[in-house]
Amino acid sequence: MIEFLIGVDGGGSGTRARLARADGVELAEGSGGPSGLLHGIGNAWAAVEDAAGKAFRAAGLEVPARETIAIGLGLAGVHNKQWAAEFVAANPGYARVALESDGHTTVLGAHRGEPGAIIALGTGSVGEIKLADGRHMEVGGWGFPAGDEASGAWMGLRAVNHVQQVIDGRMPPTPFADDVADACGGERDAIQNWLAKATQTNYAQLARIVLQHGETNETARLILLEAGREVEIMANALDTSGTLPIALCGGLAAPLRPYMPVSMLKRIVTPQGDSAAGALRLIQQRLKE
Repeated sequence: MIEFLIGVDGGGSGTRARLARADGVELAEGSGGPSGLLHGIGNAWAAVEDAAGKAFRAAGLEVPARETIAIGLGLAGVHNKQWAAEFVAANPGYARVALESDGHTTVLGAHRGEPGAIIALGTGSVGEIKLADGRHMEVGGWGFPAGDEASGAWMGLRAVNHVQQVIDGRMPPTPFADDVADACGGERDAIQNWLAKATQTNYAQLARIVLQHGETNETARLILLEAGREVEIMANALDTSGTLPIALCGGLAAPLRPYMPVSMLKRIVTPQGDSAAGALRLIQQRLKE
């Protein structure tokens, strides 16, 4: 018998698990490390279970047997069908698992299951729309480094490229370049070692430095303005009619707003829920089907 529901939002930087009773009443939330499938199936499940365990403890409950739990997940990397199949096959014993992309669950949460679009801006980026007929369509989300425009990793990659040009003497030194270089090891050899090991998450951590210098450094500002334009391009591709509400979600949604075109800002609505809420809605829908 299913007694609890868990909605999971998992990406390249971390995992959030929202705990609810079987009747949908939310109880608590827990967080863990990255659970994007790029980090490996075992690592993803470990992060999910860690976050879920913390949610139960935050609610003052012992972690129950998995067969009493149904879990909905919105995870980065689900577009790789092999990874998604391996993740579901590795289910450690939950009564029911519903897996979709983090974009899918974000749009469900943002518009409470109603038609609308989202652009999620975090470690990665993706745009998704739920149409009036129930279909979901996606823009972006191709993954780092080839895609994920306007994401934290996308900005970090550009920041590191700027540092390379400064160190080579192709661009003049600035406090912005100094701060990025320091975050990557400082000197040329250390930065090259950092580059050899850097993950999507490592690049995304540099976005905060870009934002810190956005008003004082031209290169940082140009990176942010380009990110803003990329957001509008995604919005136009998602909804050519311009009639459905678009919610910006993720940790970079608010910081990037000052750098977005005015025409984009006019289309934005406040999300009514997050990806974890959408993941709860997902598992509730699947249990009804």
